[in-house]
Amino acid sequence: MFFDPENHVVKLCAEGITFEGEPEKARLYYQRAWDAAINNEERFVAAHYVARIQADVSAKLKWDQIALHEALSIEKEYVKAAYPSLYLNLGKCHEDLSDFGMAIWHYEQGLTHCGHLNDDGYSKMVKSGLENGLKRVTSKPEI
Repeated sequence: MFFDPENHVVKLCAEGITFEGEPEKARLYYQRAWDAAINNEERFVAAHYVARIQADVSAKLKWDQIALHEALSIEKEYVKAAYPSLYLNLGKCHEDLSDFGMAIWHYEQGLTHCGHLNDDGYSKMVKSGLENGLKRVTSKPEI
């Protein structure tokens, strides 16, 4: 995935990452990034980072949904590499909320987009997360 290191939203998110051990400080940078975002690509990036620091699963789900919605609206090939990770995040939120049907759907969607991933450690981790999430939720007795 390509992110312009000179982009103001990317800079704010990068600065926020340095404070992830201090969620309130990180939240300030990510919220500033969201407030500064002027297009769908910047909103996608900012929403992804805002989601990371949410204290409860419902709020994280909301921001992960925003990030996916914005990513899907971007017509740039390199953004497709983010889809599996975004679906993984959404699947985990639904799993944590015991909405196993939606968790399965998101994990499966993520797996269908794994062809956009590179063959590297990060991509293997995302694919493994999707596969393991799917195994967990399909083994639930309620399914």
